[in-house]
Amino acid sequence: MITIKEMADMLGLSTTTVSNVIHGKTKEVSEATVERVRRVLQEYDYVPNISARNLASNQSKIIGVAILNSRKGYVNYLKDAFISELLGSIERELKERGYYLMMCFSSDTRELIQRVSAWNADGLILFGIMAEDYQAIQKQFQKPQVYIDSYLGEIRLNGVNIGLDDRRGGYMAGRYLIEHGHSRIGFLADNLKGGDYERYCGFREAMSEAGLPVLDTDFIEVEPDEQSLAVCYEMVYRRRHEFTAFFCASDYYALCLMNFLMDRGVNVPEEISIMGFDDNIYSRMARPAITTIHQDATQKGVLAVQRLMEMLERREAASDQVVLPVELVERGTVRQIN
Repeated sequence: MITIKEMADMLGLSTTTVSNVIHGKTKEVSEATVERVRRVLQEYDYVPNISARNLASNQSKIIGVAILNSRKGYVNYLKDAFISELLGSIERELKERGYYLMMCFSSDTRELIQRVSAWNADGLILFGIMAEDYQAIQKQFQKPQVYIDSYLGEIRLNGVNIGLDDRRGGYMAGRYLIEHGHSRIGFLADNLKGGDYERYCGFREAMSEAGLPVLDTDFIEVEPDEQSLAVCYEMVYRRRHEFTAFFCASDYYALCLMNFLMDRGVNVPEEISIMGFDDNIYSRMARPAITTIHQDATQKGVLAVQRLMEMLERREAASDQVVLPVELVERGTVRQIN
């Protein structure tokens, strides 16, 4: 590849002038000179050495996005449409600002931070972090941080958390099913932590408010990997007569459950009603389309990048909890029981 010095010699210019044109600093350079340099850049397909530039400015222009695989059974988080939409919005926002995204998936907090630190990331966006993970991260990474859907209990946050009114969403789902005549409702999730726990609490609140019981056996824990998930849904199929509806903690599980039951001749919603949570592409493409609780994954990603950029520009940490609203989206998987 042609070097800046070689281009400067070829054009009879200083290396500083050529470098300024490459990096867009053209206020002190004539239009004719800018055009001459750009023609050479195009002719030789010149690609700037970003690593060298960032080293000189003590910035990597890399933002780490970390997801801790703390839940058993998760192999590929990108299969989840919510995660894919979230990461897509983060990457787009970072690209517009001249930054690069580095994704880190691990079951070990220390490994996550070591990888981010090794690349000298300027900042960090973390998803689904619990209190014990947060404390370890604070000890090892001192640069600006934004959290998404993280649940830290009573710990004072040193950063920004972009969250959701999960409990309200669970309550809305419960009330909707109850108002449609359902009193025996199963709740499906792969854990009772963080957002899923809040959704479960909201669901139980709606049931309690209506004077309806919630048995421990009404919570059905599913395993995320495909083989175990099929075994769990087989158990749900055998227990289907105990319930008139299922509220799933995500659209992914709602769609998987609906397909599993319909493949075995169970009609949705005529024989069993199903609700999801997220309002992602799964719920919209399913037939029947899934009644669900809407959240805006794209907005979460946009806000996370905006807040992180604010901290980087000010070179100081912020402490804030942002709680985004939820909405009920009525489609075709819940029937009215007379």
